[in-house]
Amino acid sequence: MTTVVLFILLFVLLFLGMPIAMALGLSSLTVILLFQPDSIASLVLKFFQTMEQSTLLAIPFFILAGNFLTTGGVARRMINFAVASVGHLPGGLAIASVLACMFFAAVSGSSPATVVAIGSIVIAGMVKVGYTQSFATGVIVNAGTLGILIPPSIVMVVYAATTETSVGRLFMAGVVPGIALGVLLMVAIYIVARIKNLPRQPRASWSEQLLSLRDAIWGLLLIVIVMGGIYGGIFTPTEAAAVAAVYGFIAAVFIYGDLKLIDVPKVLTDSSRVTVMLMFIIANAFLFGHVLTTAQIPQDIARAIIDANLQPWQFLIIVNIILLIAGNFMEPSAIILIVAPIVFPTAVKLGIDPVHLGIIFVVNMEIGMVTPPVGLNLFVASGITGMTLVQVVAASWRWLLILLGFLVVVTYVPELSLMLPNAIFGKAVG
Repeated sequence: MTTVVLFILLFVLLFLGMPIAMALGLSSLTVILLFQPDSIASLVLKFFQTMEQSTLLAIPFFILAGNFLTTGGVARRMINFAVASVGHLPGGLAIASVLACMFFAAVSGSSPATVVAIGSIVIAGMVKVGYTQSFATGVIVNAGTLGILIPPSIVMVVYAATTETSVGRLFMAGVVPGIALGVLLMVAIYIVARIKNLPRQPRASWSEQLLSLRDAIWGLLLIVIVMGGIYGGIFTPTEAAAVAAVYGFIAAVFIYGDLKLIDVPKVLTDSSRVTVMLMFIIANAFLFGHVLTTAQIPQDIARAIIDANLQPWQFLIIVNIILLIAGNFMEPSAIILIVAPIVFPTAVKLGIDPVHLGIIFVVNMEIGMVTPPVGLNLFVASGITGMTLVQVVAASWRWLLILLGFLVVVTYVPELSLMLPNAIFGKAVG
């Protein structure tokens, strides 16, 4: 009875247009007051205890770092370096755009931020040299999803906090899939370019490539600092996020000089606004998870699946279907906070590695970013191009098929995700 009331309330509130954070909190509070013995005082305590996880501190710092780098012109320099490196290939500017998305993903941790930072520059550039706006937009919308797969990733931090999985292992697990998906998109562009005879850029000389690398090096160096610091044991992922924020500030204001000190308060305000919104969702989602756990819902689901003798591969089909459907209607962090506590105990009992499950979640969230009606990348692309949402969806769906195929590979080839974390940290026990 508790479960039915909880989910009916949630979906009714969402259908009425209530923000996801409010819907999660109000449905949870209603069920607790009606069916559970918790007092209001204990609920307030539980609400604030959710913010005590040190892992979650990484989120505001990564958001701040991404905003400094987006505002500070780092994206433009990464694009110039990517064009100098691969622009001479058929479809070179589009291939360079994907490569630039991979670079920026490795410093931002956000998919919409990647679309904004790279797309606002390269889409117009591609149209100017002969690409259709539809082709250019479709490429960027899908390549921008790498922002949450290539570490550092805010979505991975949320999954780690929800399931108590190692952030370091998750970050390392995203490296190979992230590179593989980026290369897959670039190969697809190359094939289309050869068939349609798409334009290519003049080959850059070695001196031009070195010059573009020198110009972009301070942005690219952040990748080495963050990832090297984490895996070298110099600092934790949360500390790495703080280092990234400070480095982003120094690079944007003092090294490149693209961001003036007078503009820093605006960056801080924008970052705070996004952080508060995300943290409010997380707090309410943890309250929702508390209701689920108190009602023994995850445990009951785990027992039912085990009693049904489902194999791990069959269970993963169910998980993917749930996540793909949820991705059409909800923001990635909210999906993880709601679904992960339900499926995680069952996955562990079936012998599925928590890190592998985390990468499956993230790839599903990537797909959710480019599927209507609430795919964030679609709205961002619509805003920077002036295209309607329907036009952006039409431009993106062919590339979306690549992401769907990649999801199948990531789901059933766990070594793709686990080879690096197992090699560096050793195979997880238990």
